[in-house]
Amino acid sequence: DKKPIKTWSRRSTVFPEMVGLTIAVHNGRQHVPVFVTEDMVGHKLGEFAATRTYRGHAADKKAKR
Repeated sequence: DKKPIKTWSRRSTVFPEMVGLTIAVHNGRQHVPVFVTEDMVGHKLGEFAATRTYRGHAADKKAKR
């Protein structure tokens, strides 16, 4: 298989010609591999590479006991 195409452009629109390709989209730290499907056409590449890490809310002190 071919290696993914690296891009820093999160604002690029997904076109029908891209379906089936794997594009490595930059999320601010690293490139996240995104396999393009038909449903993604018309959306932006950045929508499929999350930029924030959610680790859950801080545990309540009362809940620990």
